[in-house]
Amino acid sequence: MKYYVGIDIGGTKIAYGLFDEKRNLLQKKQTASDDKKEAEEFFSPVIDMIHEFMQEAEKQGGSVEGIGIGITGFVDFEKGALTRTASLPKLNNFPVVDYLKSRLNQDVRIAMDNDCHCGALAEYRHGVGKGRKNMLYCPVSTGISTGMILDGRLFRGSNGASGESGHMIAAVPEEIRMDCSCGNAGCFNSLCSGKAIINYVRKWIEQGESSILPELAGGMENITARHLNEAYEKGDAVARRAVEQMAHYLAIWIFDVYMLLNVDCIVFSGGLLAMGDKLFGQLEKEFEQYHTNGFPVHFYKTQLGSDSGLIGAVELLFE
Repeated sequence: MKYYVGIDIGGTKIAYGLFDEKRNLLQKKQTASDDKKEAEEFFSPVIDMIHEFMQEAEKQGGSVEGIGIGITGFVDFEKGALTRTASLPKLNNFPVVDYLKSRLNQDVRIAMDNDCHCGALAEYRHGVGKGRKNMLYCPVSTGISTGMILDGRLFRGSNGASGESGHMIAAVPEEIRMDCSCGNAGCFNSLCSGKAIINYVRKWIEQGESSILPELAGGMENITARHLNEAYEKGDAVARRAVEQMAHYLAIWIFDVYMLLNVDCIVFSGGLLAMGDKLFGQLEKEFEQYHTNGFPVHFYKTQLGSDSGLIGAVELLFE
């Protein structure tokens, strides 16, 4: 029997999954992701987990035939190399696939792509996008980006770096611009991503705005999107300002991508889905204020949830 391993590598955690030959997810495991480790040390526990799954497959009378990897950052899909990632900078320019093949010392196929591309593949083949020709997959979490399914195929662009729409520049007043890891100030990621909005919240509180957020979180440094959600429910002015800013710039971001591609199926995923209508209801309402061409646009939430990265990583092996 054939088995496959899916790996979803993010800035804070690494998820692993063992799949059977029908691509059913059989087992899931998770470890922490350490951005302080050099590349070889970082991938040491990844290799250990792959070996563990290989041993499990052998116990079941089968073998691991392929390993799919989704990773945050810019990926050279053809070479299997991570070229640049803001979340795990010590992995920049690392030939991930070649390194893993050399360490595993087994004839197993390995494919790697950007995590957003993997999520798009998963949702297109097994989730909301199933049966559609075009789809935009839009994670809204620590960062924002877009996986594009166009005419039934994942669009990677010239260098495999398509979909980094969160780094498009927005026209914003100088006084609210913040720098981003992409090297520019005023991109959408720096205005309305989960990471950015917490930076704004801290800045506003330090400037004297009153908020219950530090008390809820047990200190300024502990504030997260979960606390923002809770403070919003309690009527906190800073939390409401933050959510309104996010909704405003997320709506412009989505509208710009829609006007470029005219794709009517937009699928949201990511941790900020927990904010529900307070964020996404405002986003859709503002989107419709700009949307004047008369064609319907449909907004959906992921059907696959947090498993989309693992499922999509394995789907790389079946393109």
